[in-house]
Amino acid sequence: MNQWLRMGALSGAAGLAVLFGSAFASAEKFTGPGVTDKEIRIGNTMPYSGPASALGNTGKVISAYFKMINDAGGVNGRKIDLRSMDDGFSPPKTVEQTRKLVEDDQVAFMFATMGTAPSSAIQRYLSGKGVPLIFLISSAGKWNDPKNFPLTMAFPWQPPYSTEGRIYLDYMRKNDPKARVAVLYQNDDSGKEYIRGLREALGADADKVIAAAMPFEVTEPTVDSQVLALAATKAEAFMILGVTPRACSQAIRKAWEIGWRPMRFLASSCINPDQILKPAGLDKAEGIITMLSFRTVSADTQNDSKVSGYLDFMKKYAPGIDPTDFYAVYGYTVAGAMTEVLKAAGDNPSRENVMKQAATMKGVALPMLLDGITLNTTPDDYRPLRSGYLARFTGGQWKPFGSLLSGQ
Repeated sequence: MNQWLRMGALSGAAGLAVLFGSAFASAEKFTGPGVTDKEIRIGNTMPYSGPASALGNTGKVISAYFKMINDAGGVNGRKIDLRSMDDGFSPPKTVEQTRKLVEDDQVAFMFATMGTAPSSAIQRYLSGKGVPLIFLISSAGKWNDPKNFPLTMAFPWQPPYSTEGRIYLDYMRKNDPKARVAVLYQNDDSGKEYIRGLREALGADADKVIAAAMPFEVTEPTVDSQVLALAATKAEAFMILGVTPRACSQAIRKAWEIGWRPMRFLASSCINPDQILKPAGLDKAEGIITMLSFRTVSADTQNDSKVSGYLDFMKKYAPGIDPTDFYAVYGYTVAGAMTEVLKAAGDNPSRENVMKQAATMKGVALPMLLDGITLNTTPDDYRPLRSGYLARFTGGQWKPFGSLLSGQ
């Protein structure tokens, strides 16, 4: 077992002296795996190619954000050296690239790996190497497991998938108590968690309320056949529960083209206007409901000082990316969260101390989080973000409504 994972077996000042004595006894900055007195080397994988390549804008904006930080002198005097590799949203490729980053590049830790399946593929490997996987990009509830995986923490788009599905279900039943729902879901851990949450919430009524649930593979060229089968149920509600753009866009468009007009819910990972709603047709997306934890960029929000700060950043550091792209907003926010953790680590950005700071966030506010939402974690609860608002797409914009909802 890696030395610092045995911290629980040590006690008080004696234990700290054994693990950290040399680092704190000296006035010099900590150095260690991936850390010199001038830089912190961080690893990342992202789908810059393949069926989920639209998500790659997240990685591009993360890189741009760290360039901004480095231009200002870095964090606590250290520059951030981000090594971001293309994995094509393919778990075997994620494993290959992660091994290179850990074993060849000797990164301090992995950060913001995109997706549930890719992150699942590398979790045990990284844990065995004593390398943290911090703020991986997924809203699956499985990542909140500090007892078994103390080195793994996610930074979700929204509350856990199961909670998000239940919130949509609650809204549906309040507005149409007799409604049945047809569900299109991604055939991986994320989609299955959505389905599990719906079934658990419905209990004995699940088979009566869920008219049909059909999976799709990320690699499928089209989901038209699934939408046609779901529409044949004549369900009063339709949930599109995917986390990759192509299928979400196709489902919106196909349902509209065949004249199916149910109450519609769209997974909050698929809210991107440029990558998803425009290809589907903005008129066809009118009235869809989702869940938001992040500010969006629109005519109504551009004068918000927090949004304008983000727009200034995008204009200077990522001019080739549409600032309304939700994946860009997310990249800006998760990079900001990582920067706050590194600031808190001070002159000791060791693997153990960075993980400790990530696990003890309290009321961390970031500009593009909606009002009332801050990041909070404890060593026993690794869910930094658990709240959001329902939002409706109307007039070409997402508009939050109702009160802040919290997923426990």
